[in-house]
Amino acid sequence: MAEGLAKDVKQELITDYRIHESDTGSPEVQVAVLSKRIADLTKHVQTHKKDFHTRLGLTKLVARRRRLLNYLKREDFDRYKSIIERLGIRR
Repeated sequence: MAEGLAKDVKQELITDYRIHESDTGSPEVQVAVLSKRIADLTKHVQTHKKDFHTRLGLTKLVARRRRLLNYLKREDFDRYKSIIERLGIRR
């Protein structure tokens, strides 16, 4: 299994979720990239039920995304609401 995302997929996510032209590390971009990796790993873990190393990595990614979302919620609630609606996370 390859590590991370393909370069073109990651670049597409960055261009879709960036705030300004040279933005690559805003919380929105980071959450979008993490959400894509989480979706890919979730699919992998559902197929390979005994792959506990990947499951641990998936848990860590979910925790990192949660921390970023908590930061956004605390600092700028409108941006938080926008990103969770665009990504379809949190019910």
